[in-house]
Amino acid sequence: MITEGAILDIARDAIYTIIITSAPLLIVSLVIGLIISIFQTVTSIQEQTLTFVPKILGIFVTMLICGSWMLNNMTSLIDRLWSNFSYYLSLG
Repeated sequence: MITEGAILDIARDAIYTIIITSAPLLIVSLVIGLIISIFQTVTSIQEQTLTFVPKILGIFVTMLICGSWMLNNMTSLIDRLWSNFSYYLSLG
C-alpha cells in the first residue's frame, strides 16, 4: 500500500505543477486588470464590464504563446505518476 510520505510527495508535486502552469495566465490577468483599473481611475469611467474583453483577449494570446509549455508541464506530471504507479502499489 501507499504510504503517507508518498501521498504527500504526489500532492506536493501536483500543487507545484498547478501553480507553475497557471502562473502565466494569472499574471497576465492581474496585469491587465491593474492597467484597466488605473485607466478607469484616471478617466473616472466606472464601467464594470470594461475589464472582461481585454482580459479574455490577453488570456487567449497567453494560451496561444504558452499553451504547449503548459500542456508539457501537465503531461510530464501525468507521465511521472503513471511511471511510478507500480512503485506506489508495492509500498507498504
